[in-house]
Amino acid sequence: MSLNLELQGKRVLVTAGTKGVGKAVVDLFRELGAKVLTTAREQPADMSADIFVAADLTTVEGCNSVANAVIASFGGVDIIVHVLGGSTAPAGGFAALGEEEWQRELSLNLLPAVRLDRALLPGMLAQGAGVVIHVTSIQRELPLPESTTGYAAAKAALSTYSKSLSKEISPKGIRVVRVAPGWIETEAAVALAERLALQAGTDYEGGKKIIMDSLGGISLGRPSKPVEVANLIAFLASPRAATITGAEYVIDGGTVPTA
Repeated sequence: MSLNLELQGKRVLVTAGTKGVGKAVVDLFRELGAKVLTTAREQPADMSADIFVAADLTTVEGCNSVANAVIASFGGVDIIVHVLGGSTAPAGGFAALGEEEWQRELSLNLLPAVRLDRALLPGMLAQGAGVVIHVTSIQRELPLPESTTGYAAAKAALSTYSKSLSKEISPKGIRVVRVAPGWIETEAAVALAERLALQAGTDYEGGKKIIMDSLGGISLGRPSKPVEVANLIAFLASPRAATITGAEYVIDGGTVPTA
């Protein structure tokens, strides 16, 4: 017997929902009967226009257009899943990160969540119910100084913001939860592993091992799959997790060593 997550008819916004974890979240919520709207800069050919709005969420205007689309499409929102994130910063440590690089990391990994929450939370508060999920990263605890200082710092800021928000609005009926993935086998991750494998003269599995070794190893011996992260998010967003708020759930195969 399957577990009913009671998500039928829920109005859901998922950012960055055209590939990777975001697409897995969109597909799962729709499979579970939710009404989903997602967003990215460009609409993929295989995604229906009725669930998609094109926007650049690194801008104020882009966030406003998505918030307006949510209101126009659904009249409000029950669940927000902030998946958007990533990094294009160059390698080279702190010295390689100038003003533009730092602003880019914050504009991609922190500010979209802040802006969309600010626009959509009043409606949630008015209805006295809702769930906000911020996808952070284990790199807030395990940064890679050579290449991810800015990304890790921005995700740490997102985690702190999320915790503060939970303390403010949970007493008003809105749950706020964080999900912190480790390395996920997305399309981009596969491409990276293949590129590293080619450079090292090995196969794809060898390329994956190079990445896992750079993280200090993954206890399970493999990265998480997008659908596995989506499964966790769906449960946390559901009434089955009704008393979970303010917490951060790590899904990293045991990458971060804990006591």
